[in-house]
Formats: sequence, C-alpha cells, structure tokens
Amino acid sequence: MIAYTIYPSDARVRREAETIASQPGFRVTFLTLKEGKDSGVYRKNGVIVRELNVHKYQGKNKIKYILSYLNFLLTAFTVVNRLVFAKSLDIVHVHNMPNFLIFAALLPRLIGKKVILDIHDSIPETYLTKFSHSSKRLLFKLLCYEESICCRIAHKIICVNHVQRDTLIARGLDPDRILISMNVTDPKIFKQDKRELSVKKESDQFNLIYHGTVTRRLGIDLAIRAVSVLKRDIPRLNFYILGLGDDIDDCIELSKALGVEGSIHFNKSMEPVEKIVEMIREMDVGVISNRKNLATELMLPVKMLEYMAIAIPVVAPRLKTIQYYFDEKMIRYYEPENVDSLAEAILNLYKEKELRRLQVQATGKFFEVYGWERRRLDLLNLYQEFREA
Repeated sequence: MIAYTIYPSDARVRREAETIASQPGFRVTFLTLKEGKDSGVYRKNGVIVRELNVHKYQGKNKIKYILSYLNFLLTAFTVVNRLVFAKSLDIVHVHNMPNFLIFAALLPRLIGKKVILDIHDSIPETYLTKFSHSSKRLLFKLLCYEESICCRIAHKIICVNHVQRDTLIARGLDPDRILISMNVTDPKIFKQDKRELSVKKESDQFNLIYHGTVTRRLGIDLAIRAVSVLKRDIPRLNFYILGLGDDIDDCIELSKALGVEGSIHFNKSMEPVEKIVEMIREMDVGVISNRKNLATELMLPVKMLEYMAIAIPVVAPRLKTIQYYFDEKMIRYYEPENVDSLAEAILNLYKEKELRRLQVQATGKFFEVYGWERRRLDLLNLYQEFREA
C-alpha cells in the first residue's frame, strides 16, 4: 500500500491495511511519509510501515505541493520496483491524494500484478476549491482527464461513499470496476458498547471538538466565529481544535481578534488514532464546519463518524452526502456557511441533554448497516479474488 500520509494518524489507511494484514497468507508493507526527522521501518498491528524520506508539505504554495507529491511518487516508484525485482509484490494498493501516485505501480501493472486505486477525495472537485484559478472550467477538465487515466491503470477503483460513486460513473467509469469501502471507524479503536452519551466527569464546562486538517475550506474559521457568538450564552464554553493545516496560524489570529483565545485550544500536532480517541471522549459535541462547495458535497467526514462511534452528538451542515446517510434525528443540522445557524445548533444541544442522548441513540442505525464489521468483507473478498486470479 502507498499513501502520502502520516500512517499512525490516518484511520482509514490503517483500518484497511491492518484488516488485510490480519488475514492468513497476506503480508502488507505500507509506504508512507516520514513522521520525524529521520525515516524508519517499524511494525504496527501486523503491518510493516516503511517511511520514505519525504516530509508532508504544509503550506499554500502550489508548486511546492506538486514538488512534494512528485518527490514522494519517485521515491515510492523506486521502492516498488525493488520489491518487484525481489519477487515480493503481488498487489499494489494506492491511496489518493493525489491520483497520480498510481504511476508508482506502473511496472507491476505492466507485468500483470494487480493494482487498486483508493479514491479518498475526488481530485477535480477538491483542487477546484483548494486553489483559485482563472480558468476553472479548463482546470476541471484537465483534472477529470488525469483521474480517467489513473483509473484506467487500476484493475479496481475504491471510493468512499455512494454519492462519490455516482459522480465517478457520471464521468464515464465502469460501475463494475468500482467498490465502495466507506470511511467508517475501526471498532477495535473506536469502541462504544452502548448507544449512550459518552461518560464524562461532572463539570459545568461545555466542550466542543474538531480534529483533523485545519483549513479555511473546511470552515474552521466559521466554527471559531460561532464560539464568539456563543460566549455569553455558554459561559464555560471550550473549543478544542486538534491537528495541523495550511490555515492554523490564521485561525489562531482570528480567535485573538474575536477575543475568544481563552476558549479556543489548539494542539498543533497530528496525533496517533489511539491517542485521538482518548482525547475526544471527554467532549460534549463534535463540530463539522465544512463550507458548501463541489468537494464538500461529496464528503462524508470521517471525524463525524468517529464522534458518533463513541457516542458524541454532532452538529453538521446540510450537505448532499451527509444528508444521504443521516436524517434529522441523527444530526443537529445547520445551514452551510451560516455562523448564526451553526451557533444556534450548538446552543440547542447545550440546552437539551435529552436531545443529545436521542441523537446518539439514533446514529446506531447507521453503524448497523454500514459498520466496518459488515463492510470489511467487501475489501477482503476483493483481495481474495486478486489472490486467486
């Protein structure tokens, strides 16, 4: 498996890698970014994690983004080819972003090895919203063309939800080559035996949580503004923002400008999944603040599912994919990019603990249908099919 990511903190890639590694006859090596100063090799839950000598780029420079991706691609290409010549490779499973990481698997593909492209995020929509561009229509067409080429290299395409699948099919991909592997939680890590509110210490504080990439396109600034609206109605309100991202310094400055720096807490690091789950258990409400755009309409945020899995109620914007899976009983919805609507949704959950309890209970229906215990079989069957081919 290959992914431009920090392995310990990436729940999706870990869940898939560790699921395959747990099966008899499979040996999984994961090529990933280095986390510290030096790259290394270690084993985690049966997966051999090999850090390539490339750091994750954190910034807004488009050229540096592309160069970082290309550096990772070339390094992964070299390692993959060595595994081929050592006869230690049968399947290459590439996780985007970007899609063109699949070119690291070009030699294995040419000699008949199986290749999977795992599309976490739809590149045309994501990059159209991530970077401003004077010729957006041309950019979108070029990115769709890149996506099409990369998908043609793969024997199988994995996507993360039904709305994203429909989008790929509408762009001409063969539906028989697409498998949905939803970005749901790993039940070994996100454990919740009963659908009840997480047990917290008695406190007059009300704690909000967001963890993941800190960037304006995901609306973190909107959530900070909502906290400034609520500080009179919820005197002991705290908002914990766990993670790194392009706009973290801007968000810190915004919290100071709004006079809520004492209520906004940044940890400025990407933590392993096991540590994250312990940090968020003490929270009262999970905040999904995504802006409305082509990319976020296709997203089912994994952080939202992680909150739900350990019985933390959620506020979320009315976006297409979220509404596809969750009704009004499961989520406290608000209008996208509307700070007052977001603040009202949070205040509503603050005032009504019974509403929080009912919301948590209702989300159990989602996990009964889409939980990893059920859906892991689709991934296992794909690998078994490739093994027997």
